[in-house]
Amino acid sequence: MSENKIETLRWVEDHLEMIDQRILPADFQYISYNSAAEVAEGIRSMVVRGAPAIGCAAAYGVALEALNLQDANMDEFLNGMGNAYEKLLQSRPTAINLFWAIDRMRSKMNENISLTPEEISNTLLSEAHEILSEDIEINRKMGSFGAELLPDGARVLTHCNAGALATAGHGTALGVIRSAVEAGKKISVIADETRPFLQGARLTAWEMVQENIPVTLISDNMSGHLMSHGEVDAIVVGTDRVAGNGDVANKIGTYMVAVLSKRHNIPFYVACPLSTIDRSISSGSDIPIEERPINEVTGYRDYQWAADGVSVRNPAFDVTPADLVTGLITEKGVILSPNTEKINHLFGSI
Repeated sequence: MSENKIETLRWVEDHLEMIDQRILPADFQYISYNSAAEVAEGIRSMVVRGAPAIGCAAAYGVALEALNLQDANMDEFLNGMGNAYEKLLQSRPTAINLFWAIDRMRSKMNENISLTPEEISNTLLSEAHEILSEDIEINRKMGSFGAELLPDGARVLTHCNAGALATAGHGTALGVIRSAVEAGKKISVIADETRPFLQGARLTAWEMVQENIPVTLISDNMSGHLMSHGEVDAIVVGTDRVAGNGDVANKIGTYMVAVLSKRHNIPFYVACPLSTIDRSISSGSDIPIEERPINEVTGYRDYQWAADGVSVRNPAFDVTPADLVTGLITEKGVILSPNTEKINHLFGSI
């Protein structure tokens, strides 16, 4: 399967289409979006998820709103765009690529503020296309660097879904695996099911099956058993935000996997585009952690298995301290044993 066979989101004529990831793998369909408010709801409801894909979707949400306002006068245009930015910013709090993409689109608009609304809207659509294209290229570069870290025959455990479905294409963590396979290495994948939304069982396993990459599905509480029996050679995950010191926010349960990997001396890698590193915060304790609806924990879709009235917590992410991270795999290279100094040095070399 080529890198673009899974098109998580795509521009079709005058609107955005995104794969509805809530219904995979039982069904496959695209949903059409025509405004920033609709895209914000698609992000909030997890039609689209994964930090890079969320960033791309937000960029198109901005472009859609600009196109809807292109016949307005400048005051109406700016007021409408301000509302669009706000709706998108409120959709999900943890994924830094959302804020990065919106900041980039806002800057592009401000750079072209002397143009007409129609001209600005066309400029913003071109910028959204560029963000999408860049994401695929970045993922390919990360994949190339990460593939060198995996030995031939490696059994790689991953948590959640950091594949083509979480990006514009190729993937971050799964991009590393794809690149290793493309380089001729025999790689097999162990996919945590990733409760409560089952991104590993529904999405990662599905992606790997589509490409005939060997994959074994396990429940989240089995990973320690496999590690203790020597059945895991490396761990590669994605991330929604990395703090300036290298602390990593990723799907809930990642921290447990990292602790177990440290105990069993298994390398723990994080595939991390530079746009996901938030140097404005010094440590992971400052990363906002989204709490999602309790029905994601008490059941699935129309089936409820928990007792009525039970108290529920549903944090969507946890933070893995930098000292548990073997390396951050970026499009500029691998940062081994990440810390503030090394991260700043990488940005300083760009």
